[in-house]
Amino acid sequence: MTKEKNPVWAFFASVKLALFLLIILAVTSVIGTLIPQGQEPGVYVREYGPGLARVFQLLQFDQMYGSWWFVGLLGLFSMNLIVCSLDRIPNVWRLVVQDNLDTDEAKLARSTHHWSQSRSTGVMATAAAVQEAMTAAGWRPQQEGAAGGDGRLFFAQKGRMTRLGVYVVHSSILIIFVGAIIGSLLGYKASVLIAEGAYSDRVFKSSGDNAAVPLGFQVHLDKFTLDLYPTGAPKEFRSDLIVIEDGQEKLRKSIVVNDPLDYGGLTFYQASYQGLPEYRMQLVNTRTGAQKSLDLEPRQQESWAEEGVVVGLLNTAGSGPTTSNLKIWFSDGQGEPQTFWLSQGGPRLLATAKGSYQISYVRQRFATGLQVAKDPGVWYVYTGCILMLVGIYVAFFMSHRRVWVLVRPEGDGSWILAAGNANKNRIGFERDFDTLVAHLSGQDQGGPAAANPDHEA
Repeated sequence: MTKEKNPVWAFFASVKLALFLLIILAVTSVIGTLIPQGQEPGVYVREYGPGLARVFQLLQFDQMYGSWWFVGLLGLFSMNLIVCSLDRIPNVWRLVVQDNLDTDEAKLARSTHHWSQSRSTGVMATAAAVQEAMTAAGWRPQQEGAAGGDGRLFFAQKGRMTRLGVYVVHSSILIIFVGAIIGSLLGYKASVLIAEGAYSDRVFKSSGDNAAVPLGFQVHLDKFTLDLYPTGAPKEFRSDLIVIEDGQEKLRKSIVVNDPLDYGGLTFYQASYQGLPEYRMQLVNTRTGAQKSLDLEPRQQESWAEEGVVVGLLNTAGSGPTTSNLKIWFSDGQGEPQTFWLSQGGPRLLATAKGSYQISYVRQRFATGLQVAKDPGVWYVYTGCILMLVGIYVAFFMSHRRVWVLVRPEGDGSWILAAGNANKNRIGFERDFDTLVAHLSGQDQGGPAAANPDHEA
């Protein structure tokens, strides 16, 4: 049984199957985009009602991209691409490598694009002029004796490898699928919360039992910066991270949303933050210049023993995880203690019986929330995407263009027949062919050719 007669092969080689799968994948992808993925069941019940939530669960619309039927569609589409390519590439390759000088001359006169002209010069002189004209028109002609041995046949082509552009696209899709499979099998998503000044040498998987995954290095949060709008809503949050491995600083980067840190095959994304009930205050003796950093927590006090100063944090006020005001208790052992509200950031001057102190700043400490992704297949995906762009450009914007010029003896002179074709972009090829004809006819007439009635556009 030949390959073409095998019904299984014919099924997978079908272009109709490819179109059907593309439409199904496009529609289901839209559904997967509109329906939030990976949420708790209660979210779907609350958003869509118990009936639709049940349907989503049965059809796995809540985990669609990992569902057996969606993976099955991708597998079927991959098989379709492979079989289509294997089925068609042999014929395409024959067109790429075929000997175009072994061409039936009768077909040249029937080409959509053809042109002819009689010359007063002999065959050899006309052949030399034809070669010069084709070269001047941007072609690299090959030649051999025409059938019958009484003439010359020239052939030139451009873009023969562009016939493979569509198979580059096929390959790119398969490479992207391979990258996705590698990422799914060998990669993971995790998260970690790191307080300012703290280190973490592990992350915790976002799925399953939230198992801890050792990093093999440490991530240190050197500083966290939170910018707010006048309304108090977060404008931007930034984490200054340091990667430390074997006791050496390997990388330092300030990350924000959509500008992650990459190290050791892992990508750390800025995802969230959490305000801590801890505040750092900088206190300065304005007379001596002495200064001290104090770490305060609510309803606790810290001492500056050398100055006899005691500072306590009585209360805080703010919205959400951020604190905007702090109620401070201050005493330097002389006179009555001072109690006041202080806006975060300071400063504030405190006059006492023995001098004055300035709170140069006070700021809340934060912990940064990082999402961590390990995806060893991502470079396959990037490579596939680049190949896809190249393949699409070649497949849709380039073409295989071929021209032949036959020189035959005619009486005491000679006769020229030029013909050509392109597998795509016929309008663009028509311009190329007109340029070739202009050079061929211009040589005989000493200037650009007039429109030739034999040239059929």
